[in-house]
Amino acid sequence: MAKYLLLKHYRGAPAAVNDVPMDRWTPEEIAAHIQYMGDFADRLRESGEFVDERALSPEGLWVRFDGEGRPPVTDGPFAETKDLIAGWMVIDVDSRARAVELAGELSAAPGAGGRPIHEWLELRPLLGAAPTVTE
Repeated sequence: MAKYLLLKHYRGAPAAVNDVPMDRWTPEEIAAHIQYMGDFADRLRESGEFVDERALSPEGLWVRFDGEGRPPVTDGPFAETKDLIAGWMVIDVDSRARAVELAGELSAAPGAGGRPIHEWLELRPLLGAAPTVTE
């Protein structure tokens, strides 16, 4: 089994086919989208392929260690994950082909007008062990 991260983007990925921003969806369209995501996760729980999922709040800060004292906190000027990443799902599947298949299915979540979004999802394998560095 291999674990993969499916990243959902607010923006920063190629435009989805049904490219209406979620803040312009009706409450019913949002509910249908969330239901689809929940049903998808439930099916993966039943098959043993589900690991974790989270939707992210748009709030966020940059924080770093800056020597002694309080760390600096900023809200820019660079693109931040709060502007880019909407959420994620981690899956544990038998093959890369299965991960691609599931990402394609998740891409069909409904959006505006109840039509599939056909959004791009970023699919990344998780490292199973720390990489070995040799000279």
